Amino acid sequence: MTTRENQNTAGDGQSAAIVPRGVLGKLPRYAAGKPPVAIDGLQSFKLSSNENPLPPIPAVLDAIREASAVNRYPDPMSTALRAELSEFLEVPAEDIVTGAGSLGALNQILATFAGQEEGKEPDEVIYAWRSFEAYPISVGLAGANSVQVPVNEDGTHDLDAMAAAINDRTRVILLCTPNNPTGPILTTEQVEGFLAKVPSDVIVVIDEAYQEFVRASDAVDGLAIYRKYPNVMVLRTFSKAHGLANLRVGYSVSHPDLTQYLRVTATPFAVSSVAEQAAIASIRNYDQVEQRVQSLVDERERVVKGLAELGWDVPQAEGNFVWLKLGENTPEFAALAGEQALSVRAFGVEGIRVSIGETEANSRFLALCATYPKGPGVAN
Repeated sequence: MTTRENQNTAGDGQSAAIVPRGVLGKLPRYAAGKPPVAIDGLQSFKLSSNENPLPPIPAVLDAIREASAVNRYPDPMSTALRAELSEFLEVPAEDIVTGAGSLGALNQILATFAGQEEGKEPDEVIYAWRSFEAYPISVGLAGANSVQVPVNEDGTHDLDAMAAAINDRTRVILLCTPNNPTGPILTTEQVEGFLAKVPSDVIVVIDEAYQEFVRASDAVDGLAIYRKYPNVMVLRTFSKAHGLANLRVGYSVSHPDLTQYLRVTATPFAVSSVAEQAAIASIRNYDQVEQRVQSLVDERERVVKGLAELGWDVPQAEGNFVWLKLGENTPEFAALAGEQALSVRAFGVEGIRVSIGETEANSRFLALCATYPKGPGVAN
């Protein structure tokens, strides 16, 4: 018996402390959107998680109800879904790798291409900040270092600064468009100009979790870029537009010389057969999905117009949310929203992200903004 084991079985009842990897102490905790607090006389609404407030289309609910083989493991390759996506997206099925949401697909990319080789300094992953709050967690757990480049005042990526941050240790760059939580998109011209400055051996991930909500005519199309650039990978998900957040199904699209490695690191059985069939049903009835998405886009435009009429200055909103750059007033506004049975997503003293929800929820949010005198851009 080793000394370590002796310590573990000491008669004094004391056990040696079990500690996690040191990197955990350096990582932020993921803060999921909180549910609303119940307020007498008011229906509560959750506007804190960028969820689709509408249920999946009927065909998807039917597919879920009909699922019965839950005692069997799913197809680890999600072959049927990849075939359906291949036809829908007009890309080869071999270029698609599924994952547990787009975050699961991203984790597979980072595990494959960014980390720390033995005896070497950690790789670096560049991304805009503030952006998706899971990025620093995923990068750190992969063993790489985050290089966070502050967004511009209007919430857009500072692509010049991101390009300047590239060095010999850069392995992956993340571009989030529309950017969560600030809202603006990247244009085709911007992305192609940026790629001209990126070495061909650096992976550029275009994260398009909210792609279906985009209406800007000059917005980049990640799939068009991937077709032109071998080092580009695209992330998409069924969690937002399709309303399948609970089922966890997303995917990446890239060329076979990259997917061959992703399949090695892909989490086995990450996409359940229930999720796969639900996603297939949603694709096959995409016209109904589009109608629901358009209803949310219409609500988003109503909210953005309402904020503008109140004098509030908000960044371009192309996802299913709006960003309020409230600074030190962030906690106060979040508390006031809570008093109105609305949960919103507060980010420290930076700002608040408000998801587009039910019509009543959006109207109540606008009514709150109409009475709050400290909104961004509002003259005090």
